[in-house]
Formats: sequence, C-alpha cells, structure tokens
Amino acid sequence: MPRIAVFFLGGTISMAGHDGGAVVRHSGAELIQAVPQLGALDATLDIHDFRRLPGACLSFDDILELATAAEGCDADGVVVVQGTDTIEETSYLLDLVWRLDTPLVLTGAMRNPTLAGADGPANLLAAVQVAASTVLRGLGAVVVVNDEVHAACHVRKTHSTNPAAFTSPNAGPLAHLVEGVPVLVGMPAPRFTVARPGTPLGIKVALVTITLDDDGGLLTDVGSRYDGLVLAGFGVGHVPARMVPAIGALAEQIPVVLASRIGAGPVLSSTYGFAGSESDLLARGVIGAGLLDPYKARVLLRLLLAGGAERQAIAVAFAEAGGVASR
Repeated sequence: MPRIAVFFLGGTISMAGHDGGAVVRHSGAELIQAVPQLGALDATLDIHDFRRLPGACLSFDDILELATAAEGCDADGVVVVQGTDTIEETSYLLDLVWRLDTPLVLTGAMRNPTLAGADGPANLLAAVQVAASTVLRGLGAVVVVNDEVHAACHVRKTHSTNPAAFTSPNAGPLAHLVEGVPVLVGMPAPRFTVARPGTPLGIKVALVTITLDDDGGLLTDVGSRYDGLVLAGFGVGHVPARMVPAIGALAEQIPVVLASRIGAGPVLSSTYGFAGSESDLLARGVIGAGLLDPYKARVLLRLLLAGGAERQAIAVAFAEAGGVASR
C-alpha cells in the first residue's frame, strides 16, 4: 500500500465564506474527510498542514522549504495542495529542484467549498490517485486539475475563474485520469534541474512586460535595484527600437532574459533583423528564453543567480530548459 504525503498550503480549496469574502479556514484533515472516496483508495495518507496562505502570498522560501520537507518524508508519492494563483510558478520551482523519482503532484481549486460545483474534492482525489500511481515516476512535478495532468514546465493558468483554467499551450496535457488511473497521452518533457540554494533567497529578479509605444521608463534604475531582469517582449521577442540602447546597457550590468509575452511559442534567434528584433537583442548580450514563458523564466533566472551562476552558465541553462539547446 503506497504512502502518500499530502502537504496543505491553503488557497481557494481551503477557504470558506466570510463577511468580507472567502478566507483560508479548513485544515488538511477536514479537506480529506470531505472526500469519502479517498478512504477507499489502497493508499495511506500522511497529512501535513504546512502553510495556511492564499496562493498569492506564497514565497520562494516557502516552496524551497516545502521541497526539503517533502524529500524527507519517505513517501511513495507527494501531493501539494495550494492556491491556483501561483501554481504555474510554484510547480516549476519545485520541478527545477526535485531530484527524486517520487511523483510530485500539485493541485488546488478554482471554486471554494461554499460555491456550487466546487472542484476541490475532485481535484484532490485525482491528485492522490496520480501520486499513488507509478506512471508518473521520474517525470518531476506535475499539476493535476480537471482530470488532466500537466507537466510543470508547460502548464499555464489561462482563465481567472473557469475550473478548466489550466492548459499546456506548447505541449498539451501529459496524461488524463481515466476511471482514477492516469493514462499518458503526451510526450514527457526532458527533465532539467538546478542545484537548490542552500540559503534563503536574497536575489531579486524583475519582470517587465513590453507594451505598445513603450517608452522604457520601467527600466530606469533596474540595474541598480535588481540582480536580473526578464523582458516579456512582443511576439517572437521584439521591443520598440527606442528601448534598445537601455536594454543593451542593462545586459552589460545584469543578466537580461528575453521571453515572449504571448504565453505560447518560442523566442526566436535569427528570423528578424530590425532594431529591437530578437537577433538585435541577442547580439547585445540578451539571453533567449526559448519556450519558457516570462513567469517560468523569472523562476529559473532567480534560482540560477541564487546558485551563483554567471552569464555564460545562465545562457546554457536557458538553452536547455527552453528547449532550444539542440538547434
């Protein structure tokens, strides 16, 4: 009988009504008891009330501490239950530092338990079923919602309220739950991991989204206030021409990573050649993020900088993690 460690961090799945709106209230035991089907599974559940926070209030330190706790619990599978606001980032952070073959499954809910059609119980059941299976061993962190399994490196939250909010634009689901059993339907992404920082993160990485007629004002003093910068550029990695000098100067001070604000598709390297194009920016020392979206690029850059990586090592890491190393 597999032993599954279930870590509860809070989030919508744990919330209940309040005069001023829903707040985190329910314990892990209460949520488990609300899903009778969990008691019928051939698995032993170890419940850990690790945090009681909205997803928006979680930090890098919370998630890295969770990774250490999860690795030390001697379980056959791990489930992390949290708010969906940040799950596309926390899942990728965990995926980057998770070195075990043990399945690591994240889930949450879009509707709190007081609302009609609350999705938390079904997602919790599905997450435990996936964690108890051997199908996902060695594939790193995954997100399980709406009976779909998504690789952490691809998953995106694409709707603010819909229970079917999570998709993997560049890959599609990794697996589906069929009568409680995960069935692989997609190609697992190659694993990419980094060393876990040994001390709390003091590294700051800015994320700036480029917009129409952008004057670059948000880049002022970034080099003196942040250790790294992620630019979410237009399309395949473009910015207004008038921003190029400032971006080039920043790339000489700190690592600057170029991602696409689109959320699907890659940053290119050599298709366009105008001032502010991807090839122009890369020639000025900017690092391409490949298929990584801006949010995941920021997670990776912060971990790399916390580990002391220099620019060349960062560029190599993004080439591999972004899926463009073999080009």
